[in-house]
Amino acid sequence: MNDYPDKMTAEQARAFRNDVLNIVGQIPPGHVMTYGLIATLAGWPSHARMVGRTLRYTPGAESLPCHRVVNIAGRTAPGWKRQRTLLEEEGVIFKPNGHVDMSRFLWEPPIVL
Repeated sequence: MNDYPDKMTAEQARAFRNDVLNIVGQIPPGHVMTYGLIATLAGWPSHARMVGRTLRYTPGAESLPCHRVVNIAGRTAPGWKRQRTLLEEEGVIFKPNGHVDMSRFLWEPPIVL
């Protein structure tokens, strides 16, 4: 594994986790955000995968609307079939290829969170 120059300290990782949870908690029903956009808003644009790990492994994150986070192409998390159902219940429409229609449902906050 490469050692990236922007590797986080423990303090930065805690702040990142808190920022990610805060951002995800603000995604309105019927909208989605991408892992990369969340990482960018949290100040670490190259850490999209860490957003996913944060949501998966942080106790209590399941109480957040994690189902509203998809990848940049609008694909849902692999192995989480209920994610699509939860999004559809909120009115999110999927294209024939199974991806969220990002042009309609991507939420970009009007201000930096």
